[in-house]
Amino acid sequence: MQLPQDFLAKMNKLLQSEYEAFARSYEEERAHGLRVNTLKTSVEQFLKVAPFGMRRIPWAEEGFYYGKEDRPGKHPYHEAGLYYIQEPSAMAVGELLDPQPGDTVLDLCAAPGGKSTHLAAKMKGAGLLIANEPHPARAKILSQNVERMGIRNAVVTNEMPDRLAARFPVFFDRILVDAPCSGEGMFRKDPDACAEWSLSHVNMCAARQDEILLQAAKMLKPGGRLVYSTCTFSPEENEGAISRFVESHPEFVIEDVRAYEGFDRGRADWVDDPVEKIGNTFRLWPHRLQGEGHYIAVLRKTDGQEQAKRTFAKPMGDRKALKDYFAFAEETLMDIPSGDFTVFGEQLYILPPGMLTLDQLKVVRPGWHIGTLKKNRFEPSHALALSLNGEQARKRWNLLRETAEIAAYLRGESLPATGPKGWHLVEVDGFPIGWGKLADGTLKNHFPKGLRWTNI
Repeated sequence: MQLPQDFLAKMNKLLQSEYEAFARSYEEERAHGLRVNTLKTSVEQFLKVAPFGMRRIPWAEEGFYYGKEDRPGKHPYHEAGLYYIQEPSAMAVGELLDPQPGDTVLDLCAAPGGKSTHLAAKMKGAGLLIANEPHPARAKILSQNVERMGIRNAVVTNEMPDRLAARFPVFFDRILVDAPCSGEGMFRKDPDACAEWSLSHVNMCAARQDEILLQAAKMLKPGGRLVYSTCTFSPEENEGAISRFVESHPEFVIEDVRAYEGFDRGRADWVDDPVEKIGNTFRLWPHRLQGEGHYIAVLRKTDGQEQAKRTFAKPMGDRKALKDYFAFAEETLMDIPSGDFTVFGEQLYILPPGMLTLDQLKVVRPGWHIGTLKKNRFEPSHALALSLNGEQARKRWNLLRETAEIAAYLRGESLPATGPKGWHLVEVDGFPIGWGKLADGTLKNHFPKGLRWTNI
């Protein structure tokens, strides 16, 4: 790998005696990781059925290393959302934010969704998660991953931080700022980040991070936790960003939280005017652990006023428009999803409890996607299938992994079938993976066209 010379000179000056070990890490194979989705299965259950070898990641309870040859992204369990393929160091961020069930949580720069889906699993379906991504194309990928992981209590937005701050002042218990950065820690994983790097780009990123933190601060409740993370080594974007922020926001303090084995501490000597306790922040180095480069700071807001007046999202008032949905649910499901319904075009959603008004926000996914209200009929969504467990469906069609039938289903093919007519929840080894509609001896395939496998 051809690394930028300015980058190497900078790292040599910073690391000194450790530089040679750091440089050698770029000649080594990077570590690969996945995180078990505990919204769908337990770690213990997954280990019993795991189709490839795994080793635990020390700092992530649900995280495991896997071998490069295993290719878990090409397995039906991936489509069923049993795990998320995530860079091992990145899993430390969700662990340190540590949201609890019932919290209101914001992931401000969320695409592609690894950290958002980690936070959702920790929330166990209770509370409100807003996953935001300013770039429209990346916001769509984020929404797809929220869907695949079976998350019910998330809203996906496509906004700039200042627009969210105006809507959600002093609203969140926990905020994650996984800031856009110069990407130095991902050079081994992402050659494009290496090609885009320059000293001027580092400075531009640092200025942008200052603005993002400013807006995040407005949205956190007193007593709330904010975690700032980057995937870069640059002190300007790490200790420098946190020092500038805490200096201008004295109501924030750097928390002293557990350091995992292999984690390094923040370096006060690498920045001008470091704030007190900057050494309580974390650096993850590729030559010290099996993972890419990361920086993480855990902050607590100690003071501030609660926001009194809120305007909450309004559910639809005309329940008669949902008669086709309720007819489908009565016939197909053991437990009928209910709550505050809202309709975007023909699409039916259930709003997470406590969501503020959606008016004049760019919203990609306003909650739990239930399905499509078509003329005189209802068609269930892929998101509904992936958010269920098998016992919640009256009719189920189970396929086994590594068989011709599951491969055909993932290609979008219909399957020969006998049984009661109507919608069947299609499963792989008992885990929901989509819908099929049985009639006249055929299970018609409803696996989404955009997700179908074309190379099997």
